[in-house]
Amino acid sequence: MSTSTAATTANSIKSESMPHAIPAARPPVSATLPGDLRRIVLTGFMGAGKTTVGRKLAAELGWDFLDLDTLIEQRTGMTVPQIFSEKGEAAFRQLESLSLAVALGRKSIVLALGGGTPELLTNRLLLEQTPRTLTVYLHAPLAVLTARCLNQPDAVVRPVLADSLEAERRFAQRLPHYRRLAGITVDTTMTNATETVALLQKQVSAPQ
Repeated sequence: MSTSTAATTANSIKSESMPHAIPAARPPVSATLPGDLRRIVLTGFMGAGKTTVGRKLAAELGWDFLDLDTLIEQRTGMTVPQIFSEKGEAAFRQLESLSLAVALGRKSIVLALGGGTPELLTNRLLLEQTPRTLTVYLHAPLAVLTARCLNQPDAVVRPVLADSLEAERRFAQRLPHYRRLAGITVDTTMTNATETVALLQKQVSAPQ
């Protein structure tokens, strides 16, 4: 047998005896997050997409999703507009703080806040002092946010939309709190929910 034939035969035997390489499994999205992260909190003005983005992000991570307003409604048996109408905003904010404390006690959760949640110092302290929690600010200009809200089915129950000056005042009042709380800011001006989730994941998993 010639040297070249022997080499070919040996390589053939070696190839047949070795198992085929198995492609590495794609790690779950949650594996790209910092190891100690237990909660992602989405904040921003109305129309920022907190609920839509939150649902998609939670699904990607295999985490639970919770909307703070929904939790308040479940705990009180009243809708948010009913609470504002019958009990007033001050009472609503107290209920909101209690519900926020309950929500932050959960793990592996994406939490969407109400637009006004960061206004209260109590709520800001809860968010800042809860360990293993990342707050993400979903930003867009007020004109973009207002246009989005007007296209939503619940536009009629958003009293702020009826007064553009009041909307501007509230946005200006809340903006510093959004920015201060944010561990990450994602500009959603030109992105849909899927694109926003991708941007958010990229920023969260990037080395700090």
